[in-house]
Amino acid sequence: MKTTIFIISQFIVTTILAQTILQEGIWQAKLLRKDSNAIVFNFQWQQVNDKPVLYIINGAERIKVDKITFTKEDSLFIQMPVFESQFRVKMHTKTKLEGVWIKAGARQNQIVPLTAIANTARFVITTKPKANISGKWAMRFGVNNDAAIGVFQQKGALLTGSIVTPTGDYRYLSGLVNGDTMLLSTFDGSHAFSFSAIISNNKTIRNGIFYSGAIGKQVFSAVKNDTATLPNTTAMYLKDEADSKLRFSFKGLDEKPVSIEDERFKNKIVIVQLLGSWCPNCMDETAFLSDFYNRNKQRGIEVIGLAYELTENFERSKASVLKFKERFGVQYPLLITGVTVGDQSRTEKTLPQFTPIKVFPSTIIVDKLGNVHSIDTGFYGPGTGEYFDAFKKKFYTIIDTLVKQ
Repeated sequence: MKTTIFIISQFIVTTILAQTILQEGIWQAKLLRKDSNAIVFNFQWQQVNDKPVLYIINGAERIKVDKITFTKEDSLFIQMPVFESQFRVKMHTKTKLEGVWIKAGARQNQIVPLTAIANTARFVITTKPKANISGKWAMRFGVNNDAAIGVFQQKGALLTGSIVTPTGDYRYLSGLVNGDTMLLSTFDGSHAFSFSAIISNNKTIRNGIFYSGAIGKQVFSAVKNDTATLPNTTAMYLKDEADSKLRFSFKGLDEKPVSIEDERFKNKIVIVQLLGSWCPNCMDETAFLSDFYNRNKQRGIEVIGLAYELTENFERSKASVLKFKERFGVQYPLLITGVTVGDQSRTEKTLPQFTPIKVFPSTIIVDKLGNVHSIDTGFYGPGTGEYFDAFKKKFYTIIDTLVKQ
């Protein structure tokens, strides 16, 4: 008994000591790839009500991380609030951490070495910017010249913005222009992205390299184009317009079945969200829809989330989707489809009335009679500026029109 009390006491003392001596303030973290390149991001470490809290910083975004556990060996386990993602690091000094980032996958985890240093910026400015690259850029990625649009805001040397693709956006990017070099990065627990390129002038960007996660790498280039558009490659349709009354039933987080034909949804507008807890753009859409639902449900509006997870394991899927529910205060039903995102027959097994689901998130809006009114594939979040504003305007117009019918 005395030995047990001693061990517990030592753990408490060590935990308090570790929390006390870790340097508060801005830290620079580096995810170290095998090709010797690093994906860099910033976080803020601070004590809130005598408890450690970490805020991951991407431009205007601050992701609060408060599930932090210490061990007596001065190791920290830091669990990301939404995704199946965590850090396992050791505190060498009050200003240095070393360890790994672990991102869960369908079959195996992705593990990337990490270092973090206190009082260090994301990137260092050494030379006055050659140009201001604020505005809209037509971008081409990889050997297939895949189209994207860069939306950047530059103030002095500081650079923020996002990159929009046919399937969604790269969320909040943050960095700077150092001389003729553009540097941007982001980390949210799922996305781990870094971009670097040479700025020829305020109309041309060349020799770009895009690093993604542990091994992803693509070249890119960009030209200034205020009227740039993207091809519609992710569209989803009803197979038969005459068969437009939506039908489905899946288990909720309480394992009880929920059907769109239930009494709760009759004679109401229903927004059906196709999502996955592994999906960063789904996180942004869930934040938007949760807030929208809480403010508009009294107008005869319902929302249902259908989750396509990494595995068919219900308990693992439930645990991940619960993070979304808790993080964004979701009050509408979140259902587990039981079909994985990687299943090539996912549409036929869940929503056979439709052509293939090509992108997550996708949204189906159903009118008061239970008929499919419109389908929106992809989601452009708040990091995209004008694209997010355009999405909201279109969405509100559709909903207001259906409410009046």
